[in-house]
Amino acid sequence: MTIRIATFNAENLFRRPKVFGIEDEGERNEVLDDFNELAALIAKDLYSDADKERIAGLVKKHRAYEADPDRAGAIYVNQTKGAGAKLFTLGGTDADPVINIKAKGRSKWAGWAELVRADVSWTAVRNTGRVIAEVNADILLTVEVEDRLTLARFNRQVLGDALGKEPYPYNMLIDGNDSRGIDVGILSRHPITSLRSHIFDPKPSDPPVFSRDCPEFEIELDGTPLWILGNHFKSQIRGEGAGRRLAQARRVKEIYEEALLRSAHVVVAGDLNDRPTSLPIKELLDAGLRDAMTHPSYTGAPGTHGTGTSAAQKLDYLMFSPQLWELVRGTGVERRGIWAPNTFEHFDTVTARPEQASDHAALFADLDL
Repeated sequence: MTIRIATFNAENLFRRPKVFGIEDEGERNEVLDDFNELAALIAKDLYSDADKERIAGLVKKHRAYEADPDRAGAIYVNQTKGAGAKLFTLGGTDADPVINIKAKGRSKWAGWAELVRADVSWTAVRNTGRVIAEVNADILLTVEVEDRLTLARFNRQVLGDALGKEPYPYNMLIDGNDSRGIDVGILSRHPITSLRSHIFDPKPSDPPVFSRDCPEFEIELDGTPLWILGNHFKSQIRGEGAGRRLAQARRVKEIYEEALLRSAHVVVAGDLNDRPTSLPIKELLDAGLRDAMTHPSYTGAPGTHGTGTSAAQKLDYLMFSPQLWELVRGTGVERRGIWAPNTFEHFDTVTARPEQASDHAALFADLDL
């Protein structure tokens, strides 16, 4: 039988952090930097006077006290109601608020900082569905999905009700380590018989190696197990994260080699956030994995992100174990959900960047199993 396997970074299905909607890269990175700084500051055991001043400044700068979604900024500090002491109280006026830091440290208040989410436009949601429908994969790894119930709703309400396609009978996702709720899941027409998570690797007492997770999905294909190792490596924001991606690749290599002891049919897939010549990708290729876009059947542009015109824009991968590689019969990339009007054809429903399904293309391969 012929099986189509695909991977797609959907950039969230229904709700996405507001910050990712900021067009200006410098402004977007500033918000993310501020969020990371605020999260690190409020995690301290004790707050110095300088810490309190900086926390107050960041809370004020981003209106992180504002719960009204119409008035909120991109960051919100959720102070759990009824939990006693708070991180801060609010004074002053709406035009000039005063943030009074009350807590002495992390243990003195209950709550957290989070990125505020906004609804993805219905047109963009529908276009995400169009990409998935056009690819029509039997097994689809989904990257940047909010949670399993959201994946199930999208499957039923968008693919099924809105687009009139047959929903996938199986879907699975386990929340990973990313506080923004961008996780790795799967849609399958074949039974998902087991799942292994690696959110605690290398061990619970150490900082986790995976930014999200490396879930192992076992799929039953007429009695033969197929293992999909899903990934979303550390991003390249401001050119950072190379060391973290290399550590992630090395751990994936170990997981892949362990999976080969269970089955010769193993796939490493997802958004690996690095070019084919990078050290993390080389680490995986050196393990014997083969990338779908190097198959003789593939003749398109080298990238999967944005315009995709350069190898530096290749971030998404389908990598096959040697035995599976021999069974690959064709590969392709579905780009029409991306807004790149001067580069390639797009769906007629993609008329501007906010309407695009994602800025990633979907990568797929057909195998005779």
